[in-house]
Amino acid sequence: MEFFRDVNIDFLGKKWYFIAFSLIFSVAGVLSMLFWHGIPWGVDFRGGTLVYVKFSHTPDLGAVRQLMDRAGLRDPKIQTYDVASNNEVLIDLSQKETSEKAIDQGQIQIISALETNVPAGKQCGAATGAIGGCDLNNASSLTIKNYLMDHDPMHLGTDADQKYTAQTQAIVGYRNKTGGVFNSIDQLTGNGVDPAVVASLKDGFFLSDFGVRHVEIVGPTVGAQLQKQAALATIYSLAGMLVYLGFRFEWIYGVAAVVTVFHDTLITVGAFSLTKTDISLTVIAAILTLIGYSNNDTIVVFDRIRENIKLMRREKLSDIVNRSINQTLSRTILTAGLTFLTVLALFLFGGEVLHGFSLALVIGILIGTYSSIAIAAPILVAYQDWRISRGKRPQVLAAKVK
Repeated sequence: MEFFRDVNIDFLGKKWYFIAFSLIFSVAGVLSMLFWHGIPWGVDFRGGTLVYVKFSHTPDLGAVRQLMDRAGLRDPKIQTYDVASNNEVLIDLSQKETSEKAIDQGQIQIISALETNVPAGKQCGAATGAIGGCDLNNASSLTIKNYLMDHDPMHLGTDADQKYTAQTQAIVGYRNKTGGVFNSIDQLTGNGVDPAVVASLKDGFFLSDFGVRHVEIVGPTVGAQLQKQAALATIYSLAGMLVYLGFRFEWIYGVAAVVTVFHDTLITVGAFSLTKTDISLTVIAAILTLIGYSNNDTIVVFDRIRENIKLMRREKLSDIVNRSINQTLSRTILTAGLTFLTVLALFLFGGEVLHGFSLALVIGILIGTYSSIAIAAPILVAYQDWRISRGKRPQVLAAKVK
């Protein structure tokens, strides 16, 4: 299948436009990484605490940020999470501790900051600093069970521990079933919770309009190790590409491919910096995928150049390169176009979890396709022109004889 037949676009004649385009986006990305926003490492790499919070209503992110500031939590990253109708928010705290206490502390800080209207007189019996306190939406299983054991609303006596453990499990289980947030304590009635327990909970607990569903923490040591491993993975992939193309073609082909992929990676990471989008482990996976994808597209063009050099020995290298790019243009657009439509759908409908991953793929496929035409092949011509300007014999850029 071909979209274009007998195409004759002078790509090399437009090289200065391509150079200007690449310089603008590359320099903008570098300036952003060095002076403006830096490299926006996600919590996987820099360390910190992620707190997933579900609200009973549509959350006002501005109001949530004000509450965080008022509680002394400066510059947290706050964003909606998953489907908007789920009313979930992800709060990213830049904590560096790695102990279990640090996990609890981050959760306690979030709960304390968001609980703005705590009723007086509640006697749930929670210890000072206990997660959730007397808030039934955030109270731990231990807090609920201890309250029931202390007040014994079912008058169980010696059989209390087993029975109240079951009641606690029913309460927490139904809370999870409702998405982590009760709208009313009466919701527990008829759902495995004894009416006497429900009545007692009304006396001892209150309900906030949110619930902390999950907490994750990554320590700074682990984050630094992941940064190093991500950098090494990228360097090794580039080195492997250089060696492969050096043996398969000529060393200049490998250099051209590595420069091209470095160009693609620089622009992609720069775009993340400019948009202040976190770079997570999934984004690194996407970038490594794009290195292979861009390299594959570049090799297709190189292979056609190699074939045409054998058939068109008397023609200028620039004409051979132009002819080769035009001959592979239909294949390039067909392959890249279908892939792009797939990742675009992933970006638009994949949700917050896949946002960074799909964004890297969207940018990378566009830039990778562009660079295989506008960067990789012209480097070969530039190298040949440089050799001629130095008075050296033009090098035949055909494949090595096996």
